[in-house]
Amino acid sequence: MNDTTGPDNSGKEELEIFDAVRDLGSADNPVQPTRLNSEDSFCFSCHKGISCWNKCCTGADITLTPNDILRLCKHLDMSPTDFLREYTVPAFWEQAGLPIAKIKMSGADGKGPCPFVADEGCTVYENRPVTCRYYPLGLASVKPKGADVKEDFNFLVKEAHCKGHEESKELSVSAFKSEQGIEEYDLVNRGWIDILMKMASWKHLGGPNGKDVSPQTKQMFFMVSTDVDTLRKFVLETKFLESYEIDPEAVEIIKADDHALLQLGFDWMKNVMFNEPTISLKEEVLRSAMAKAREELGAT
Repeated sequence: MNDTTGPDNSGKEELEIFDAVRDLGSADNPVQPTRLNSEDSFCFSCHKGISCWNKCCTGADITLTPNDILRLCKHLDMSPTDFLREYTVPAFWEQAGLPIAKIKMSGADGKGPCPFVADEGCTVYENRPVTCRYYPLGLASVKPKGADVKEDFNFLVKEAHCKGHEESKELSVSAFKSEQGIEEYDLVNRGWIDILMKMASWKHLGGPNGKDVSPQTKQMFFMVSTDVDTLRKFVLETKFLESYEIDPEAVEIIKADDHALLQLGFDWMKNVMFNEPTISLKEEVLRSAMAKAREELGAT
């Protein structure tokens, strides 16, 4: 996340570059700063006949989004716990100070090929991570001074090894996203991205009272982001439903719908981390908590 000032310097815009899905922090930054809107076009194509085939799949820094993990677990017929253990390494997205999971590259130094790549290409292509789908686009949000809503936009990432930019195939940003099947991933991952970017902003600007979230909250965020099986047990088998106002119909849906369960998890995290009114404590629980707080403060 970076701050930038508008060209006339009359007002400051808050610009957040979401680089959790690809490491853009090198000194030789490959980001092309031109803002691309949905109808803007660019030239790019990746295919087996290109000279750089599979190079981007070696030593790559790929963060797995919640929907990536859902899709890959189903593709491989694995539980999230087994998938995380076999194919990922735990990491932190430094901008936000929050835990994430990254694909474990092969090789002793972690600079070898992706475990899902073969000579013919990606072996999980139909369920490949959103990082791979987005490439060579990056994602950013801008919030003009005085605005309440941030606007997402894209930009190009041009790495030296990639020859796809030299291809003649031209697509608009919107057409490219549709071709790559990005829309579903963006829809499912939106709450997760919002949390990471807001934490990055708080960390950069100091946040409410300059405080970081607790280690326990970070652990819960990782669970919500990576393991729907454990999240479902947490929601259904602990006192969660006794504490929060969740519609009974919604409870029935999340028993089988992983996407709906994720949205509940993201809403819960936004409430816990930022006190957003995305989910409400039951009235009796709230009264009890307030009474306990007054007692601890010595109030009568």
